[in-house]
Amino acid sequence: MIVNEKQVILPLNLGIKIPSDDPVRKLDEICEELDYSELYKQYARSWRKFDPKMLFKILVYGYMNGKYSCRDIEKACRRDICFMWLLNGSAVPDNTTIARFQNNTLLPVIEKLFYQVVEKLYELNEIRFENIFIDGTKIEANANKYTFVWKSQVEKYSSKLSEKTKDKILDLKLRYGLKEDLDLSSCLEWIELQARLCGIKFVYGIGKHKTQIQKDIEYLTEVINKQGKYAKYLALMNKRKSLSKTDVDATFMRMKEDHMRNGQLKPAYNIQIGVESEYIVGIGSFTDRSDVNTLIPFLSKVRRNTAKIYKNVIADAGYESEENYRYLEENGQTSYIKPVNYEISKTRKYKANKYRVENMTYDKESDEFTCANGDKLKYICSSTKLAANGYEIERRHYKNESCNECRYRKECHSAVNENRTIKVSLKFLEKRRQSLRNITTNTGIKLRVNRSIQVEGAFGVIKQDMGFRRFLTRGKRKTETQFYLLAIAFDIQKLCSRIEKGRFNVDLFKIQDTA
Repeated sequence: MIVNEKQVILPLNLGIKIPSDDPVRKLDEICEELDYSELYKQYARSWRKFDPKMLFKILVYGYMNGKYSCRDIEKACRRDICFMWLLNGSAVPDNTTIARFQNNTLLPVIEKLFYQVVEKLYELNEIRFENIFIDGTKIEANANKYTFVWKSQVEKYSSKLSEKTKDKILDLKLRYGLKEDLDLSSCLEWIELQARLCGIKFVYGIGKHKTQIQKDIEYLTEVINKQGKYAKYLALMNKRKSLSKTDVDATFMRMKEDHMRNGQLKPAYNIQIGVESEYIVGIGSFTDRSDVNTLIPFLSKVRRNTAKIYKNVIADAGYESEENYRYLEENGQTSYIKPVNYEISKTRKYKANKYRVENMTYDKESDEFTCANGDKLKYICSSTKLAANGYEIERRHYKNESCNECRYRKECHSAVNENRTIKVSLKFLEKRRQSLRNITTNTGIKLRVNRSIQVEGAFGVIKQDMGFRRFLTRGKRKTETQFYLLAIAFDIQKLCSRIEKGRFNVDLFKIQDTA
């Protein structure tokens, strides 16, 4: 009798093969404590072939191991003992089931699940909602890099189309006795009605003679379709300058990963994260190419989900603006934003340039600036400047009474027949000085060093160690869902790492003396 010894190799209890400190156990422990009531509400019936909680676990564990494809996760469920342990005897879900769960079912609730994980970290005293380090990175969208649509080109073509067809449309209306102010869609409907009433048959192909009414209908249809296409693109872009035909939510941005080394733009999303104690505590996906307009909606989103306000906000120079400074001040948050001119302001050339507004003396009582020659620049008027997001910036104008006999005239300004005029926002200058004082204190220096380590380090782990450089899904909400899963995986992996390395309940890295 032949005995198949392989029948007794795999133990019935898969857990005995998994070490006690394996990250999959910490994942299972945290996920078991989450509230899935909103997730279960996404199903119309109570009976389900696969438990949503189990699907969520294997998705997160797949992301923890660099498996972002649903097919790879399905394959791992058949071969990997940790995935089998998470399945807990359940059948292996196919890739379609996993994809449908990620892109449809999980979409409305993933944000709440993520912030539940953040709350668990708070209960463990790993985060304190005190210092939030903010930064952004551009991650390539799942779109063809040659399917670009530029706003300037669409506006140009739309204008040319209106100009080109203006006279022909007018002649067409006169031919059928239509009103001049009648829109093109109504014109087309009326002419098509006339064609049906007259029993005109449309012909196609070589050698076929088209009637005038058929030519007019085809011409109007082509113009209406083009106008509709241009209007659709402009509506989708809104304030953006570009979009991708493959993923209309993606904007073309300049990426660091430039495989052709020619500065080629790629469709991407601007992903913002907030980090505290090395954990990702906030996520935002934006279509803005710059970071300056993302700070307020990002912090508002974190506050809305956590019901807490961070005491200190630490960010680099890309987030500096008067509006951001004012928002932080109104919410009682201390700004540790590095000024845009911080690095250049430390140079000898910058300090020696006494003609710059920053180096002039300002008297608050008399509301006057004093130039290098000792002359007074007095207030003459105010103007309002609109930022890209619509925020109004009040700029005050100051002018010197006479620069004719000034010995510094050539170095000070280039205008030959005009006196020196400066335009400044006093609110912005004041808040910039305050932020500069904050970042140059001992606490500010420590926080800036930690920002470089923690938030930039998080992006380094995600892109390099975890190999996530391109989204697999399309659309802003689906890509954001994918990054939420990635952030949950990152946080659980980081928790295991900190426990192993003895950094539990340590929020900041110490600064080593270089002396």
